Amino acid sequence: MKIDLTDTTASKINKALVQGRRAIGTPAVGMVLTLVIVTDEENAYDALKAANDASHEHPSRTLVVIKRVSRSPRDRTQSRLDAEVRVGADAGTGETVVLRLHGEVVHHAQSVVLPLLLPDAPVVVWWPVNAPLDPANDPLGALAQRRVTDTYAAEQPVRELSARADTYTPGDTDLSWTRITPWRSMLAAALDQVTCEVKAVEVEGEEFNPSCELLAMWLADRLDVPVRRSLSGGPGLTAVRMATNTGQIVLDRADGSLATLSIQGQPDRAVALKRRETAELIAEELRRLDPDDTYASALRFGVERLNPSLPVPEPEVAPKGEEAAVEAAAEASAPEAQAEAPVNDAAENTAKKAAAK
Repeated sequence: MKIDLTDTTASKINKALVQGRRAIGTPAVGMVLTLVIVTDEENAYDALKAANDASHEHPSRTLVVIKRVSRSPRDRTQSRLDAEVRVGADAGTGETVVLRLHGEVVHHAQSVVLPLLLPDAPVVVWWPVNAPLDPANDPLGALAQRRVTDTYAAEQPVRELSARADTYTPGDTDLSWTRITPWRSMLAAALDQVTCEVKAVEVEGEEFNPSCELLAMWLADRLDVPVRRSLSGGPGLTAVRMATNTGQIVLDRADGSLATLSIQGQPDRAVALKRRETAELIAEELRRLDPDDTYASALRFGVERLNPSLPVPEPEVAPKGEEAAVEAAAEASAPEAQAEAPVNDAAENTAKKAAAK
């Protein structure tokens, strides 16, 4: 069900929400949070579709804030709020309100959003594009417990990461970090299977992909080893190579869906590591509303501390078990055998001369 409101107010929007719930026979509010999406007209459809898909896991009231650009000076001085209220099948499992702000009200979006927030429920603000450099100090970001940005959509993603580190506030997160959750899980599981010491790491991926930098910073921060960032044709992250004292551990994904995990002394294994849709990323972020300390630590490590020209050393394979003992015994007996060789030759010559006489 859709209800269109032109030149309206927050009070009328709330009444329309109640009217819509009663019309579809669900007067009770069963939503767990308010998701505020701040976007433009171009990206509104994709963002709203992702939010609707995520609402199947997290029933929520979704407020889409679209700041319209006024073309004439006269329009800029006039304020108008248009709204589209969606309930039922048109809004996933929650409620959706699309807010289009015109004129002066564009600069006071928080005043429009505040009366529409669910009472006593967490608030999450998501900027699919054009996120502020300091989300926590943004008027809309100040209303939220969690603030979600997407550095991948920035013009200069790597520089954006540095800015995010400078302005980080507990509750900030980024979808570029969410994208590498399966990679982090797989690499941690691989290291749990072997007892080794990591010497160096190489992270390979396409250029201008902040997820590659975040994964490299996370590995450097957690393992305290040199990390090299190398480039590939993509898509996204393509490989992580860890040089250890027992051999290389390689997680390689060339096609963006299926990866191969290679560990020294073990057969190669195929693992599912597909590139996830935005709806899956948002659903993952909505599962936890507490500050992400791991993300903060990796972000503050600093992109500038990654060394793109650092060579990854070859692993030093140490001999094990009986092979080591046999090798040591062979090395110890070699000089003795060489020393005894002349003595044995002399004894053999003496015996031959005695027999001839």
